[in-house]
Amino acid sequence: MASSSNRAASVERTTKETSIAVSVDLDGTGAFDISTGVGFFDHMLEQLSRHSLIDMKIKANGDLHIDDHHTVEDTGIAIGQAIARALGERRGIMRYASIDLAMDETLTRAALDVSGRPFLVWQVEFSAPKIGTFDTELVREFFHALAQNAGITLHITNHYGANNHHIAETCFKAVARALRIAIEADPRQKDAIPSTKGTLKG
Repeated sequence: MASSSNRAASVERTTKETSIAVSVDLDGTGAFDISTGVGFFDHMLEQLSRHSLIDMKIKANGDLHIDDHHTVEDTGIAIGQAIARALGERRGIMRYASIDLAMDETLTRAALDVSGRPFLVWQVEFSAPKIGTFDTELVREFFHALAQNAGITLHITNHYGANNHHIAETCFKAVARALRIAIEADPRQKDAIPSTKGTLKG
């Protein structure tokens, strides 16, 4: 993937459980090339890329013969690390954003602060343990790993919804849309760090 900006980074992470390679370009167009071996997860990551306008190239090989947990969590870790590297000192960004995102009968809010201080507040419930063969509890695991490693304070609240696929998808799309706003350049701050502390490194 060709980088269109200097806000791009790559991460390779290998353990006994997974091998993950991630490249991101924060100033992309939402182009993606994603393969994790977990179909539903690929679909969700495609939404994350497309709606954040972050170009993402993700290749994951994990111990899927056990379950999807390590692959999902470690991919979240690698994406978060790549985003953090690409953000650098986080100069000139909007920093804060929130959005209520609707999809059919479902409404989900994502609010975030690209603060350097990782935290996840998760107010989402699923009515079934699986979406197809995908464990619904892994949606939270992904966002926890992403927030911790990207240095983002992230709040996700599902207001209502009946379809578990829609609930999961609105979480990914809402986070994507909020992230897109928060990492955009602030024309009134340009190269300034948006903090009275002078740093967004935690």
